[in-house]
Amino acid sequence: MNKTNVLLADDSEILRRAIRSLLEEQPEIALVGEAKSFAEMIKMTNELQPEIIVMDLHMKDEMVFEPEVVKSQLSRRETRIVAISMWNDEESKTLAETFGAYTLLDKANLADYLVPAIRQCAGSNKAAD
Repeated sequence: MNKTNVLLADDSEILRRAIRSLLEEQPEIALVGEAKSFAEMIKMTNELQPEIIVMDLHMKDEMVFEPEVVKSQLSRRETRIVAISMWNDEESKTLAETFGAYTLLDKANLADYLVPAIRQCAGSNKAAD
């Protein structure tokens, strides 16, 4: 079975630990790395070339990185983004779209929706090949 390589980017250690635990239970998902900032996420994306990034929209260094810059850095790798946020308002939806996110998930519901979103995103990625 081919595994889907996933990079996790969130500045909360507690949330990264919870998501790591959730993803490690999935035989078709390989968590290839964890980033604590946008800068680290871009660097790790270039190094690890994940198929999907689970990315917090609001990390500590968000003011340093314009969404368009992040999107252009990631689009070179044909990497899909599953955006996550505590807020599911119009501003967050627009921000997720600006990043080029496949979907936006509410952090409060990750246990139910993250793995299905990754599977769906990976499936649409393979269909484009």
